[in-house]
Amino acid sequence: MRTEPKLTRLDRVFARLDREPERPAHIDVPKMSRHRIVLFAATLAFYGAIVWAVVITSWLVRLDWQVMFFRPYQQWSEIHWFVDYYVVLGQRGPTAVMVAAWLGWRSWRQHTLRPMLALGVSLLLLNITVGAAKYGMGRLGPHYATSIGSNEMWLGGDIFPSGHTANAVVTWGILAYLASSARAQRWLSAVSAVTSLGVGLATVYLGTHWLSDVLLGWAAGLLILLGLPWFEPLIARAEATIFDVRDRLRVRRPHTPAVPAGAPPAVVTPLPADRDDVAACPSRAPVYLAPGPHTSRSERSPITPAGSRRPPHPERHPRGSTPSARPLTGG
Repeated sequence: MRTEPKLTRLDRVFARLDREPERPAHIDVPKMSRHRIVLFAATLAFYGAIVWAVVITSWLVRLDWQVMFFRPYQQWSEIHWFVDYYVVLGQRGPTAVMVAAWLGWRSWRQHTLRPMLALGVSLLLLNITVGAAKYGMGRLGPHYATSIGSNEMWLGGDIFPSGHTANAVVTWGILAYLASSARAQRWLSAVSAVTSLGVGLATVYLGTHWLSDVLLGWAAGLLILLGLPWFEPLIARAEATIFDVRDRLRVRRPHTPAVPAGAPPAVVTPLPADRDDVAACPSRAPVYLAPGPHTSRSERSPITPAGSRRPPHPERHPRGSTPSARPLTGG
């Protein structure tokens, strides 16, 4: 009676992978369309207007001081605990880990590195642009302000623009940027907009940022997302380079030792079938190895091997054959 072997958890995982789609043939890569260029130019103009309004100490700076003196964390102290947790959605470390885990799973499933590379490029642009603006303008935060009514610029601070807000726009907005369908892109865009809006207002509530810091942080993050299609050719070249290196390493094999010239060929003499030690050794069934995670689909062995996995028992014999006499051993 033939019994089907029981699949292990690893076998079921590889069986699932065999049913997963390969890398999509046509990946919808966003391009710098005329609509996107107009939005980029408008956001850049808004960015410059916010900076200019703060530099000349306009009505926006006076609004910053009014919000600071209002002290929202004292007016609505009952939600302070919730805001403390919610503002974590704008911190670089936790958000990058969560988004990278999701995009890494997508990269592994679709056999493409574009999601992870796009995230890396966007975070690199965020660090360069926002970091340069922070230390270039050197604005002090509300808790360290020195003169009432001043813009607190070029005093060694690092809060203009708001890094929490810009990071929330980029890390959650990259999910909408990489969405595979128009419906998913609309939903993820709305979720990322609400999340980044809440993170920015949370920093104003806690008193760690001026209101103008948050406005500039929204503009800085949106500029990175709108300008990301300009870096798509670089992402494609980086992905192709990584895959080429992987393929070269995969085909590399260890060199076999060369046979010296003039050496006689090795002759393999078969053992006689009537030897006791050969007859006593039971034949082993072929060993089934689960396919490795990095082998191509054409190189994988079938998930359900033929035959049973149970090792042969020395006392079992095929039907119709006469069992040989067991040698007697002296006591």
